[in-house]
Amino acid sequence: MNATFARFCFSLFAPAIALATVAPLSAESLEGSRPSGKVMPTLIERFTPEDVQETPDFQKHVSPLMGRLGCNGRSCHGSFQGRGGFILSLFGYDFKADHAAITEGDDPRVDTDSPNESMLIYKPTDEDMHEGGKRYELNSWEHRVLHNWIKGGAKFDADNVAILDKLEVTPEEIVFNRKDQTEPLRVVAHWADGTKEDVTPLCRFTTNDDQVAEINGDGLVTSAEAGDTHVVVAYDKAVVAIPVIRPVSKLIGDNYPAVPTPTKIDQLVVQKLKKLGIVPSDLSSDEQFLRRVSLDIAGTLPSPSEIREFVADKDPNKREKKIDQLLDTPAYVAKMTTLLCDITGNNDQQLVNVSPMRVGPAQEWYDWIYDRVEKNVPYDEIAAGIVLARSRLEGESYREYCEEMSDMYRDGGTFADRDSMTHYWARREFRQPEERAIAFAYAFMGVRIQCAQCHKHPFDVWSKSDFDEFKTFFTGARFATQPPRYDQEGFAQYEEILDKLDIDKSLKGNQQRREFAKELQKGKTVPFPELVVMPVSNISRNAKNNKNRKGLPSRSPEARVLGEEAIDLRDYEDVREPVMEWLRGKDNPYFARAIVNRIWATYFSVGIVHPTDDLSLGNPPSNEPLLDYLAKGFVEHNYDLKWVHREIALSRTYQLSWVPNETNRLDVRNFSRSVPRRLPAEVAYDIIQQATAGDDSIATYLTDIEDRAISIPGTRIQGNAQYPLQIFGRSERASNCDCDRSMEATLLQTVFLQNDFSLHASMANGNSWIGQVQKSMKPQIDKKSTEASKIQAQIKRLYEQMGNGRAYAERLAAKGDQQRAREMRQKLLAGKKRLEVLRAQLEKVQAKEEKEKTEVIAFDSPAEMVTEAYLRTLSREPSEKEMTISLAHLRSADEPVAGLHDLMWALLNTKEFIVNH
Repeated sequence: MNATFARFCFSLFAPAIALATVAPLSAESLEGSRPSGKVMPTLIERFTPEDVQETPDFQKHVSPLMGRLGCNGRSCHGSFQGRGGFILSLFGYDFKADHAAITEGDDPRVDTDSPNESMLIYKPTDEDMHEGGKRYELNSWEHRVLHNWIKGGAKFDADNVAILDKLEVTPEEIVFNRKDQTEPLRVVAHWADGTKEDVTPLCRFTTNDDQVAEINGDGLVTSAEAGDTHVVVAYDKAVVAIPVIRPVSKLIGDNYPAVPTPTKIDQLVVQKLKKLGIVPSDLSSDEQFLRRVSLDIAGTLPSPSEIREFVADKDPNKREKKIDQLLDTPAYVAKMTTLLCDITGNNDQQLVNVSPMRVGPAQEWYDWIYDRVEKNVPYDEIAAGIVLARSRLEGESYREYCEEMSDMYRDGGTFADRDSMTHYWARREFRQPEERAIAFAYAFMGVRIQCAQCHKHPFDVWSKSDFDEFKTFFTGARFATQPPRYDQEGFAQYEEILDKLDIDKSLKGNQQRREFAKELQKGKTVPFPELVVMPVSNISRNAKNNKNRKGLPSRSPEARVLGEEAIDLRDYEDVREPVMEWLRGKDNPYFARAIVNRIWATYFSVGIVHPTDDLSLGNPPSNEPLLDYLAKGFVEHNYDLKWVHREIALSRTYQLSWVPNETNRLDVRNFSRSVPRRLPAEVAYDIIQQATAGDDSIATYLTDIEDRAISIPGTRIQGNAQYPLQIFGRSERASNCDCDRSMEATLLQTVFLQNDFSLHASMANGNSWIGQVQKSMKPQIDKKSTEASKIQAQIKRLYEQMGNGRAYAERLAAKGDQQRAREMRQKLLAGKKRLEVLRAQLEKVQAKEEKEKTEVIAFDSPAEMVTEAYLRTLSREPSEKEMTISLAHLRSADEPVAGLHDLMWALLNTKEFIVNH
């Protein structure tokens, strides 16, 4: 390992949390070490003199220094298998284990009688002896720190923990004005005992964008390209992000032009843009705004009549009224419900043994959330209905619960009427406390805590012990097919219900559930699975009796929510209650911020914190005051989801044009313009259907959501929608990551829009707009049916069959049934040959019928047809050039309808159609 690589290791993997004690300084220690308000100088200054007598502290000095030297990095002793039989905790988070690894065992790394004979000293200073190469020089300050610690007895007291109150980093913000400027950071640790120390040489420094700012292991920041980012400082338990800005223009301070800021969002956005020298784009046109807001709020294109009416409206408040109108549509409810289903993990494949009926639990999950979004139930109440879900109501017996559920399914009731949504706890990948803790943090906090499952989180304050205590809150609930035996009354009632059914008692699983369904239809009460919430007393007793069982909590009656104050679990009937109380706390740093940040990203395609599921200290917001305002306002407005949507959509920031100016053409994270962005898969699929639909249905897409992709409940998709939704990146809800949804453009998307059978079929069927136009035209041949039309019908049917066949082949391949998939592809090849034959026949028949035409019919107004096509797809009228080209093509087409088909195909394949801008 060379010196360059060592510095790289240091920049990534330095020590993190404060879990050890402060070793007392020797009598010769500096005066500044006492609580006098003075700041102790750096270790470099104190340990460079040869006669230094100070004894350094393991937690504050030795472990961080080993991080600087790269010892506890992932590629060195911090890896899970260690190196050379020497294992340290990754990032140096576990002081107790690291101290034991250094000082104990058959071959300890220290020799307190002869410090320089310690392996901790002689190996890292010998490039040949040490596999990692030379880490420091003899007689260097690093050498003296380690030597004096070993000489002082290599002590560590795990019973006394040094608490870091604050990590002070100066400057708090860096503003450069040219490339290659430098600015050093100074980092001072404030300890709970009143001491202060300059720990700059012991920190871990990283940059969030090295294209804008670089930082070395000594905390020296160097400017690069214009823009903004953060450099992140980590020491002990603290993580601090420092903004770094290099303006992109000279339009800063007094040179910044006057920019309208009608809303608080606009004020906060422009406040940041002023520092960057970025001027916002102009306001979008009415057509651009209407298309954008309709797609973002309701996933729906505005109809041509709606566009004409909106543009002609002179009401200055028309945009605000349109936003309110869209927020009152079923399409908004469906789109917001889909987002919440993505976040909470509504996945068909993970839901088993949820009901004895053949009812889709994913649909019930969707319906439960839809009902609450439609009623605009406060978001904290929606979350509480999931987090604190129970199958039985308070005081309800198991028999009464089964009677209620049996009546509901038998009488056609709806799961949405139930108080809580238990299916969240029924997922197969959600059974262990670790899995639940990770998924919960992702869904309701927007954070990734899985790193802390094994080691200290590299960019946040959580340690493994924090994670272990946090998972305790998820041990008290489980989804069970029958009441637990400790619930003697409930278990007895289960057996009584089972005994009254006319079924074979030996049946299990699916066979038993089928029989339950039959009995239910006979009017009988059947047993239902339930979410069992174990009392705290039972959890503690089980923990004592099952010490070695994975996932069970400790015996301690206390636990902490990610490093917060200890909570006495004996004060709660349900261990999930304190977590929900913590989420609802006024100053909770995650709950409100997570959902408003995710909603913001649906409007801008990038969150204020991005990625949207990584609200860690090391990934700060691009605009902290903006996120704070939205989160605080959300809580003050009683967690009103519509308030967030309305506040964002009403801002001038959201309504800006996509057309860039010289200052903002490269801006993608400060919201100075609308960045054209790919549409979500469900919306992309729906608007293809809508744009090609007939006049009778195009305007119903806001209210009729029954067959829309945005209202598909789970992840199991049937029919022609499966393939396009897959290639356009619909969320698979397979992991705890917002990246399950892809917004990237792919070649398959282009191929689909250009060549897919289902797309051509949607344009050509009798209920489509083109089909409607064709029907309205005068007969070209004085016959009700011609040989040509019969062949055309055959071609149309064959197109549809091949489209279905292609989707079926893709499903078979995805399931691993390659043999049947190949057979289906062979049928598709045969279908293509048949198409060629039919086309040849059609050409001959059409040539014959051409002579029999009684008249040639064109559009009554071709220009109106062109305008209608543009309004249907791009939500605007064509330019003069576009109109000229379109009319020329219609005139050159053999059939007017064929020309219109070509025009619609071309518009559906424009970038303008498939993005929102």
